[in-house]
Amino acid sequence: MSFMQALRQRWDDADSLVCVGLDPEPSKFPAQFANDPDAVFNFCRAIVDATAPYVCSFKPQIAHFAALGAEDALARLVTHIHAAHPEIPVILDSKRGDIGSTAQHYASEAFDRYGADAVTANPYLGRDSLQPFLDCSDRGVVILCRTSNPGAADLQDLVAQDGDGNARPLYQHVAAKVANEWNTHGNCMLVVGATWPEQLREVREIVGEVPFLVPGVGAQGGDVEAVVCNAKTADGTGLVVSSSRAVLYASDGADFADAAASEAKRLRDQINRYR
Repeated sequence: MSFMQALRQRWDDADSLVCVGLDPEPSKFPAQFANDPDAVFNFCRAIVDATAPYVCSFKPQIAHFAALGAEDALARLVTHIHAAHPEIPVILDSKRGDIGSTAQHYASEAFDRYGADAVTANPYLGRDSLQPFLDCSDRGVVILCRTSNPGAADLQDLVAQDGDGNARPLYQHVAAKVANEWNTHGNCMLVVGATWPEQLREVREIVGEVPFLVPGVGAQGGDVEAVVCNAKTADGTGLVVSSSRAVLYASDGADFADAAASEAKRLRDQINRYR
């Protein structure tokens, strides 16, 4: 089953558009992990197992693991998700994008080394920098479009003309390129931040049914109602709404896993009220 097929199946089976981002920060772990040499893996595994009933995907952030020298923990975590929760796809959040053989190695890193079902990617270098990802037709390519960070407007809102003389913000050109030219295998998604509801609506109008990964709810303050109402597709899906810190660190006590599950369920139910 391809990534897109698995994602759509999970939307239906779990009745959920929630993605839990796995961004481990050991300083925020409960005290029980203080002397655990495998704390990163054990904490993330507990979060995964507790929240699995309420999510459509998991999204480990590679820098959070790599900065700790915990790449092995990341690989084992993805393996655990596939073994214990094979119905839930894994999006590796690495925002890769480079040219030639380097891009090919990044694709191999995501799909062969870590076994991810999809990967986030940066389109700034153009189509050839993403082609090795796009060619993996059974895997997902989640392309940055209008990101949730405050500085997104520095470049993404710059007005540019395409070859036909159409002038619009750069993020809208990215959306159109992906939807009309790059998505030949139907394996593309777009990253559009929850903090920009008007841009969510604009991008949805441009790309039709192309799914969105939507970061920025929870700790970043994105409004769930605005996200769903502006960005859902006609069937009430089309979204992967990502929350990391609000779920991972819902409690710093012994009940951390139960608290994470409760927060994931609360977000799922909140989203579903507006679908």
